[in-house]
Amino acid sequence: MDIMALLLAGALAGTAAGLLGIGGGVIIVPVLSLVFDSAGIPADTIIKVAVGTSLATIVFTAISSIWAHHQRGAVRWPLVKTMTPGVVVGSLVGAWLADIIPGYWLTVGFISFLILVSIQMTIGPISANRTLPGPQTLRGVSALVGCLSSLMGIGGGALHVPFLSWFGVPVKQAIATAAAIGFPLAVTASLGFIFTGLNEKHLPDHSLGYVNLPAFAGVVAASILFAPLGAALAHKLPDRLIKRVFALFLFLLAMRMAYKML
Repeated sequence: MDIMALLLAGALAGTAAGLLGIGGGVIIVPVLSLVFDSAGIPADTIIKVAVGTSLATIVFTAISSIWAHHQRGAVRWPLVKTMTPGVVVGSLVGAWLADIIPGYWLTVGFISFLILVSIQMTIGPISANRTLPGPQTLRGVSALVGCLSSLMGIGGGALHVPFLSWFGVPVKQAIATAAAIGFPLAVTASLGFIFTGLNEKHLPDHSLGYVNLPAFAGVVAASILFAPLGAALAHKLPDRLIKRVFALFLFLLAMRMAYKML
């Protein structure tokens, strides 16, 4: 297993988690897919192990990112409290669906997801004079985000940040709040991937369900050190620049994964 690739992925994921509130999964999943592919893991299993391992690493990345944002008073905790029940339920559903959906279609779905979010973040408004919907709608949205995020192996920020920004939440607060919501999402989803992968026969060595422990350790070691750096950058850079960087980064990742599939 390529340790340097895992450490680099962890460093980039931690920075992205703090800077963009995305949990780092949009970096970790493509990198782990390439690492496991070079190790000869069956193609249909690769994406599921990459997603499950990514979600497990996000648990620790999120803690570091949340603390850095909380110290700056950017986390809107009432929103986190309202949206967490929905995201927990949705993430469990997503983990169950990921076990039964063929790996090829999960990969196609992930690439499509990255492209759509990059477009939305490019053309969408920086802020808006809209009022956030009521608690039930917020929980419903977070349940959908939890399901999709669990399927894609991300912390939910790639969907929560655009959603909150659309309703006028300042982007720095949206990033910080999305990072906080991503913690219970990642905990629940990673447990789901461990459970649903226990009967899988073609896993990499030293895996617990769909979570590969060596890859998990390598990514986490670097990501928790770099998340505070990303959070510090998020509070220094202009909102518009953050969103444009976010969009470009997601698009490039999508193209890299599509090229690998072809």
